[in-house]
Amino acid sequence: MYRMDLAHVEPKRVYPLNEKFRGVDPAGRELGFTNYYMTLGGKPFFGISGEMHFCRVAPDQWEDAILKMQCGGVNILSTYVFWNVHEEEEGVFRFDGCRDLRAFLEVCEKRHMPVIMRIGPFDHGEMRNGGLPDWLYGKPYDVREDDPGFLEAVRRFFRQLHGQMDGHYYSQGGCIVGTQIENEYQHSTAPWEEARGVSGEMVNGGHSGLSYMLALKRIMVEEGIVTPFYTATAWGGAVTPVEEALPLWGGYSYQPWLFYSKPGVHPATPEYIYRDNHNSAVTKEYNFEPTYDPETRPYACCEMMGGMMCSYRYRFQLDMRAIDALANTKLGSGCNLLGYYMYKGGTNPTGLRATYLNEGQIPKRSYDYQAALGEFGQVRESYGRLKAIHLFCRTFSGLLEETKAVLPEHLKGLQPENLEPLRFSVRVKGSSGFLFINNFQDHMEMRDRRGDEVRLVLPEGEITFRFDIAAGENAILPFGIDLGGAHLDWATAQPLTRVGNTWFFLAPEGMEPRYCIDGRVTEAEPGKAFAVSGLRVMTLSRRDSLGFWAYGDAAWLCGQPLLWDGSRLVVELQEGAAEVLRWSEDEGGFMRHQRIDTGRANQPLSWRQVGRGRYTIDLSGAELTGHKQALLRLRYQGDVGHAFAGGQMISDNFCNGDSWDIRLDPTADALKKEPLVLSISPIRTNVTVDASAMAGLAERADVQEVRIFSAELILVDDYPVA
Repeated sequence: MYRMDLAHVEPKRVYPLNEKFRGVDPAGRELGFTNYYMTLGGKPFFGISGEMHFCRVAPDQWEDAILKMQCGGVNILSTYVFWNVHEEEEGVFRFDGCRDLRAFLEVCEKRHMPVIMRIGPFDHGEMRNGGLPDWLYGKPYDVREDDPGFLEAVRRFFRQLHGQMDGHYYSQGGCIVGTQIENEYQHSTAPWEEARGVSGEMVNGGHSGLSYMLALKRIMVEEGIVTPFYTATAWGGAVTPVEEALPLWGGYSYQPWLFYSKPGVHPATPEYIYRDNHNSAVTKEYNFEPTYDPETRPYACCEMMGGMMCSYRYRFQLDMRAIDALANTKLGSGCNLLGYYMYKGGTNPTGLRATYLNEGQIPKRSYDYQAALGEFGQVRESYGRLKAIHLFCRTFSGLLEETKAVLPEHLKGLQPENLEPLRFSVRVKGSSGFLFINNFQDHMEMRDRRGDEVRLVLPEGEITFRFDIAAGENAILPFGIDLGGAHLDWATAQPLTRVGNTWFFLAPEGMEPRYCIDGRVTEAEPGKAFAVSGLRVMTLSRRDSLGFWAYGDAAWLCGQPLLWDGSRLVVELQEGAAEVLRWSEDEGGFMRHQRIDTGRANQPLSWRQVGRGRYTIDLSGAELTGHKQALLRLRYQGDVGHAFAGGQMISDNFCNGDSWDIRLDPTADALKKEPLVLSISPIRTNVTVDASAMAGLAERADVQEVRIFSAELILVDDYPVA
């Protein structure tokens, strides 16, 4: 049993930050920050930011991606603007196609999606040179310094960006609410791809300190890039001008960069242990060493792992439970602004001079990132798991932001390999709050927990949580909550949202849902509602919660993406049928609303081997257009796969045992004339290179077989729900 005395917890001292952290739109609605949370119109606003790089997403997919983000609970979009994508050749700026920043912002405004612009000049983001153009390598100055020559080049770039962004700032009634200054300054850098293959040279990490960061902000403002707030990444000792910009944090438990130079075994990380990250007395934790008093700024994140790419020497299939477990841990550590990198994956654009604009350790085109929304908008399990947390944050905004994180003593100094103690924290305000529990640890196997007890001593008495929880699961359990007509003393179920007179909860795996409402304990069963104190409570299983959707005064269950754009409800389908269930207050349950049948199945495709690891697929007669999109789904064995249409590489993949999706419809015309070509290199071991006279080089290696197991044509469409 664990006991926490919360009877004398001092409330947070909350005060607004100064005018450098707020702005007003034409209607007079102020967006700003206190030292603890974001505000909108003077009220607490729980921000949930998802990263999506517009240049890595086809323009015809922008709106669909943003809609899916909103339906998943994301209420702020963050995007990198890569300098080399827009000024690959010095003085020649491109804002066409996927580079069309103004067109992208117009779509964001159509969808009422606020945007944080991460404009660098150095971004990283696994882009070539971290996003710096090649031509900077030959200039008579160091990049990322307060050198006048470099700052003038940056000014020209920012001036061009302002030309695209002007009219879209928050003060103009637009969507741009924030701007990031640089990225991980004096902490992180990237390969100089111009010289990488010979010298292993890296982009300058910077030495100019605050003067450089302040110079960048000054240039932004002088060029017209004026937003309610500015941000700077703060982890790893990065230089952060906290008087001018909001320090932002993050965390990754899958770290491919550990293996850029050689393979190895990934260690367990401390990311899943709760920390007290908004406490003036705690100024040094794992991956959190602020150069400022932590209580003077919100604990806010911009780069929580929302997925992770495979690098060449580190292949893995991401455990989707790692994503919401990390969100739970950050919330329980006092975070009041969640930010995911990446939330939506994408495809690297190609250049005119350097064909491939990515960093050399990752695929040349694909930046799928195993994100909640994949490279082509594929909805993954992590999307549904995060959606549950985002519903919770939205439902309890106003209370959640002002609760104070309190951690048990046994977490201090706990190592990630120590799996025995219960990992939990409490966020509390008075006698109300939430118990956060995490039973996930990256790169280790947790055990099912049985019979844990957490006793909370509150100003109005004691409550005891008794529960089981499955290995790999996490939970947020409420106590002392007003349900609008009834008082929830406690529950061993995670609250989602209220629709009409019904409160929806989910039962984490392994946990028996029990509720104490107005002093009456009810043992519930997932899938069955009960009435108490004039309210109805419906508990969903974890599996059903993945397909739970709440829009306005309606709640739905559907195992496929069910998307509401404000006027139209559609279900996205690939094959087969979808059952759409709607919540009925009268019946007290989910009732069948509509069955939507595509009348088709995914189409198996045949392939022909034309060389060593080289195959063709004839798609000349395939129906590739007239749909939302057409994908080839390939399952194969090999090292690296490359796909070509009309001689151009359209996709590549580092094989990790999962399927490889390739979008086909944009190259439908080319595929009518020529087959799709697949080049798959074998896995090689014991590699040596023999050298002889006359520069004769020959590789010797043990080679494993290349195989294609299956190929399917996937047609994706939206179907209206009546």
